[in-house]
Amino acid sequence: MATTITRTPQPKPRALQVLLEPYLYVSPTLLLLGLTLFVPVLIGIYYSFIHFVVYEPLNHGFAGLENYIKAFNDPIFWLSLRNTVVWTFSSLVFQLLFGLGLALLLVTPFPGQKLYQALVFLPWAVPAFLSGLTWSWLFNPVIGPLAHWAAALGLLPNADNILADPSIALIGPIIANIWFGIPFFAITLLATLTAIPKEMYEAADMDGASSWQQFRFITLPYIAPTIVITALLRTVWIANFSDLIWVMTGGGPADATQITSSYIFTVAYNKLDYGYAAAISVILLMLLILYAVIMLRLRSRLEVTT
Repeated sequence: MATTITRTPQPKPRALQVLLEPYLYVSPTLLLLGLTLFVPVLIGIYYSFIHFVVYEPLNHGFAGLENYIKAFNDPIFWLSLRNTVVWTFSSLVFQLLFGLGLALLLVTPFPGQKLYQALVFLPWAVPAFLSGLTWSWLFNPVIGPLAHWAAALGLLPNADNILADPSIALIGPIIANIWFGIPFFAITLLATLTAIPKEMYEAADMDGASSWQQFRFITLPYIAPTIVITALLRTVWIANFSDLIWVMTGGGPADATQITSSYIFTVAYNKLDYGYAAAISVILLMLLILYAVIMLRLRSRLEVTT
């Protein structure tokens, strides 16, 4: 006798369960991000609308747009904003150029290639405090050679400490930051360069393309999206990276090296005005978000064209 097997139909999951199931898996991460990232941002935005000066406990309350108006009327804020642009894009351009050149050198096989690839990463592994302290010693003419070399090359009239000259003091932290950030671009672009199919270069060689033509029409289109997203990340990090400036100059002399992130620390921890510091932080956040939107649109266009 043939036995028939009857299968009980499985109940279909409800649409709401299907919709919420992926979010349940990532809910611990979302909760952690919310507690460590979004909650402090909301608290900072709240502080920007109140009068919160530590040594004025009786004058604590809602201030409306007072802190923002104070920022727009503050000449040191505008100076720090201008210095932020110079500091960020000067560091970014040279980090990108030197990092790309270093990546192009390291992608070519040669004896000891792996060792040099590891050594290139060393500046990125050095703590920012130690890096800033070392560079401040190098710029000091009493114990360092850089001022004497610059004077010998005619770049300086005398072997003076450039960190003490308000007109050129920002150059010192920029040089230190370039040295500090080159490995990030080098390692990131090196990974992208190694992913380019070698058949593309072999076909270009057979067609008689020069090295410059291969770089322009093969290498650059492939690495352009990576350059854009890496430049976006580095811009945000550099704009918020005041460690080198704080160690090397402390924002001086006469606020000549003050960038917006370092000025936030100065206002918050030297002047103890947390409301005003929060307002400056929100302004910087809005500017960086605007920049990020522009760069992401540029990257999407590059991906479409390539």
